[in-house]
Amino acid sequence: MNAAESIFFVAQVWATIGAVVATAFLLFGIDRIDEDARGAYIFRPLLVPGILLIWPLVLWRWWVLERDLDNWRNRHAPPRRAHLFIAVMFVVAIPLIIAVSWSLRQEWQADFEPVKISLLHGSAGQGDAAA
Repeated sequence: MNAAESIFFVAQVWATIGAVVATAFLLFGIDRIDEDARGAYIFRPLLVPGILLIWPLVLWRWWVLERDLDNWRNRHAPPRRAHLFIAVMFVVAIPLIIAVSWSLRQEWQADFEPVKISLLHGSAGQGDAAA
C-alpha cells in the first residue's frame, strides 16, 4: 500500500465513523442536548458535512452535555489568556514566513524556454485541425 492509498483509506475510515456519529447524533442526541432542536428536522441534513469532519468534537460535546459536566458560566467566555501570546507569535511568524519565502525563491536558467505540452506528446497541430 503506497502513501496515497493509505491516506485515502484513512479518509474513508474517518468519513465512515463520521457518518455513523452523524446518524446517531441527529436521530437521538441532538434532541436530548438542545431544547430548540426538538421537532426541527429540516436543518439537520445541513449539519451532516460538519459532523463528518469534526465527529470527535461532536462526540466529546455530546458526552459532556449528556453527563451535565458543562460549566455553563464559562460557556461563552473565551480563553483570553492565550490571546496575547498568539498575537505576538503572528507578528513574529508572518514577516518571518515572508522573508524565508523571498530567500528561497527559485532562480530559472537564463536560457530556459517554455515548451508546449502538446509538442512533447506528438500531438502538435491536432488542435489546429479542428479550428
